[in-house]
Amino acid sequence: MKDLGAEEQMSNEAFWLFKQLNLHLEQELKFQPREKGLSLIERTVENENTLCPRLRNAKVEDLWSLTSFFGFTTETFVLAVNILDRFLALMKVKPKHLSCIGVCCFQLASQVIEEECNIPSTHDVIRISQCKCTVSDLKRMEKIISEKLHFEFKATTALTFLHLYHTIVLCHTSERKEILNLDKLEAQLKACNCRLVFSKAKPSILALCLLTLEVQTLKSIELFEIVLRVQKHSKISDSDLLYWRELVSKCLADYSSPECCKPDHKKLVWIVSRRTAQNLQNSYCSVPELPTIPEVGCFNESESEDSCEDMSCGEESLSSSPSDLEGNFFFDLKPKSTWKALNCQS
Repeated sequence: MKDLGAEEQMSNEAFWLFKQLNLHLEQELKFQPREKGLSLIERTVENENTLCPRLRNAKVEDLWSLTSFFGFTTETFVLAVNILDRFLALMKVKPKHLSCIGVCCFQLASQVIEEECNIPSTHDVIRISQCKCTVSDLKRMEKIISEKLHFEFKATTALTFLHLYHTIVLCHTSERKEILNLDKLEAQLKACNCRLVFSKAKPSILALCLLTLEVQTLKSIELFEIVLRVQKHSKISDSDLLYWRELVSKCLADYSSPECCKPDHKKLVWIVSRRTAQNLQNSYCSVPELPTIPEVGCFNESESEDSCEDMSCGEESLSSSPSDLEGNFFFDLKPKSTWKALNCQS
């Protein structure tokens, strides 16, 4: 009777998990950045008046450093990136506004995810991020972002699916529960978030790519069969999975390279060192206000010229060197041969 009760409990849990999965599969496209806007950024050549992929990726790495510095969750980081990309894919943004926008997205995401008592003051975020804008600038920018995104911030993201997939696998496997390292999968997702191209992937597919690559390294037939069932239930085609999995594999292999610069979460500690603190002591109260963002700057409208002064301060990015802890989660992946072998065995 005990075994029957345990089986019934597991069956109920599995039913609930797949019900949640269905709900998020229905919602994912609603919160995905507009592909047209992302493609326009991808094609942009770097200059002082337009946003290019490198600047967007650097800003995401800064968001990674900020969330780590304040001890926030991966969920806060992923949501901040989602809000950022949805806004950038909707509006034509000039590089001088990007720092303020990034901090706003960080603030909005932390307000949704984190406990209110843990959220830092706006003054502290301005000082730590060195975004060179005032509290009133952030309030104006937050109003713009909120209105353009219709105040819809709690989104279905790749992390949503990664957590669901992970729980579903653990619910059905007889393997040791610790065999699938969720921290490792989250770190790899954050690396993918730092590449603009992955904002064009469906969140459900991106999450499944990370899971399949990890199952591949574990060489577990049982886990592989469970993942196949999840793929079938999610109606993800083999061609889509293979296409994005190859890109993810390359990204993680590149990210494991010592030549690849990654967010250095300790760099923000340097920013508030004695020498810098002297310069920052009152600077956040005295910087000029951010130039007004022209409201005609949508992708489906012609861009107006902004004659305001450039707010760039010539400071280096917060991202420069690898994080020792999360760096251990990246390695060279050889997806094709092993995965095909597992497929044949099944």
